[in-house]
Amino acid sequence: MQRSLTTSSSVTMQQQRTFFTQQKSMQEQGRLVQLATQVGRIFGVQPHQVRMFNTTNTSGQSLEERSKAADEAAAKEKDAIEQHFFKAQEILANKDPKKVRNLAIIAHVDHGKTTLVDCLLKQSGIQFNDERAMDSNAIEKERGITIMSKCTSVIHKDYKLNIVDTPGHQDFGGEVERIMQMVDGVCLVVCATEGPMPQTKFVLKKALQHKLKPIVVINKVDRDSSRVQDVENEIFDLFCQLEATDEQLDYPLIYASARNGWAVKDRVEGKRDSVDDLFSAIISHVPHPEVDQNSEVKMLVSQTESNKYFGKMLIGRIFSGKISVGDKVQAVDSNKSVVEQAKIIKIIKKFGMNQVELDNAYAGDIVSVAGFTQGTVNQTINNIGKFNVIPSVPIDPPMISLQITYNDSPLKGTEGDKCTINLIRERIIREAEDDVSLRVNEATVGGERIEISGRGDLHLGVLIEKMRREGFELAVTPPQVIMQTDPLNPKRVLEPYEEVHIDTDMLYLPLIIEKINGRKGVLLNAEDQPDGRQLLKFKVPSRGLLGFRTELINDTRGSALMKSQFLEYDDHAGPVKKNPKGAIISTAQGLSTAYALRDIEEKGSLFVGINTPCYEGMVIGEYVLDDDMEMNPCKAKHLTNIRSKGSEEQIKLSPPKIFSLEEAITYIRDDELVEVTPKWIRIRKRVLNKDERRRIKRNAKKD
Repeated sequence: MQRSLTTSSSVTMQQQRTFFTQQKSMQEQGRLVQLATQVGRIFGVQPHQVRMFNTTNTSGQSLEERSKAADEAAAKEKDAIEQHFFKAQEILANKDPKKVRNLAIIAHVDHGKTTLVDCLLKQSGIQFNDERAMDSNAIEKERGITIMSKCTSVIHKDYKLNIVDTPGHQDFGGEVERIMQMVDGVCLVVCATEGPMPQTKFVLKKALQHKLKPIVVINKVDRDSSRVQDVENEIFDLFCQLEATDEQLDYPLIYASARNGWAVKDRVEGKRDSVDDLFSAIISHVPHPEVDQNSEVKMLVSQTESNKYFGKMLIGRIFSGKISVGDKVQAVDSNKSVVEQAKIIKIIKKFGMNQVELDNAYAGDIVSVAGFTQGTVNQTINNIGKFNVIPSVPIDPPMISLQITYNDSPLKGTEGDKCTINLIRERIIREAEDDVSLRVNEATVGGERIEISGRGDLHLGVLIEKMRREGFELAVTPPQVIMQTDPLNPKRVLEPYEEVHIDTDMLYLPLIIEKINGRKGVLLNAEDQPDGRQLLKFKVPSRGLLGFRTELINDTRGSALMKSQFLEYDDHAGPVKKNPKGAIISTAQGLSTAYALRDIEEKGSLFVGINTPCYEGMVIGEYVLDDDMEMNPCKAKHLTNIRSKGSEEQIKLSPPKIFSLEEAITYIRDDELVEVTPKWIRIRKRVLNKDERRRIKRNAKKD
């Protein structure tokens, strides 16, 4: 009996070994099949032309022989695939500019730029990540938007395609402007349902001004709501409106569904299984760089990034010459002053989501170089002693400014570890070096408040959010619109206006028009949509839009869509109606209680929940009237020795209003600040003491 059990056990162990051996072989072969398919896509061949599986008949062989044969076949195939990747590296290092194409993907927000780039990466066989792989920043992933322009390269057949993904939101338009010198063509992506939008006009205008050759991709054509023919006509009209040349008007038109992974020239008969038609259009329509690789080095720095191994990396296009590892070069600013001399220690080429080290980089290519510590954006890398400066693109001026200072509330230092004005100043200056559209008022750098200006509240809000996540504690003032004066008439004050598109249900039409009129907006046009909605077009002062997006969402219960783009500077429109409601202000410090909040909720809406840290001068809610009210949110119920029913102790409160950073910044009044810490976003009065606030108010009335 015992021997029988032993034999049975031995057979079971043998079966397990057989099973695991077979599983290992199948997994290895499956992985190699996947790699072979991806490599085949890179070079435009079928997977079976890459694969080298041993197809000999294995019948009659023992398990060990079959396993050995499978291992040998896998090793041969692995060697073959590695050789193909070595070939890819050779193509990346190829100095022939005729095999290079530099292209930027531009569009309005949410029209599918990043999804299209993901599609190009996947069908080039070099992306193994999730969706929105180019949006590597944590804030970008959370918000689903592109904030920083990013460059990578793919290989199609024997061509090297450098692709730049750009932001679509108007607040990050500076990122689009600064990469125009890096590329020779653009791929304009337009939604088949929405058609050209305000930011579409902005990015296309910049591309046409730089004489770049466009390719038009109408994306999302598979949607039921798509109106392809109308959008085609609208795109052509936009090109004509922007005075495109005859050569630019002769653009190829591609119909795509980036999410489903296809792009075709023929919308009716095109084979919807790949983006090969788009690859072909890029190669045939975008010109190769016209460069001299034998002249002196000229490389324009368009972006910087930090590498944990090599330190600061300068990213840009080489306009002439050749850069090699070990070369001694210098960074020169626009005034032809030497910023820094350095030795090139690494040359990095982005390939998909990976990095490839190169020994040499040639004119026409876009690369990253390491070795500099002070070089930054808009500087030119030259040979030592040479001053061949490449003029940088002028960036549109900022429209919004605000001031940042250190947190001085009673809760300062309890959540962050960077609370001094010196640390805040250093971080802001460092950000301004990389962000060409961010300006720092030099007159405020030495004081306790630092004034910064940018394209919009989202632009500045992203900087503050970055600092918050890095451990800073800040206090932020309300944003102010930057005015200008007419050069011909200094007494004439000009302010920025924006073109606003609002897509809404008919139900909310009168309310929206009334609200916009109160903010000095003018209705330019109203169009009926196929789904019964209305598309409204307004001209509104930028200061009239501060805080309006949140108000619109609340008024329409989230059903309205709003998009805006800078239009022009025009005459000052006069005072704008602001939030007529007052604030509920805390008079005590401690944790909020349900007992106290129940009484406060009767006066207005709450900004804090139960057990929230509060202090004197903190805004804890919105009062229903137009004046401020002071209340104690930390008051506890007086305890007695009289027992009460349990039902009497139940207190039900409405959920508090939780502000995002941009919402809080645009909500606050002139006498308030936003307190920003790693854990909380609070609204507070500039003057925390109630007696001091009353004294200031009395003096203001006397004046």
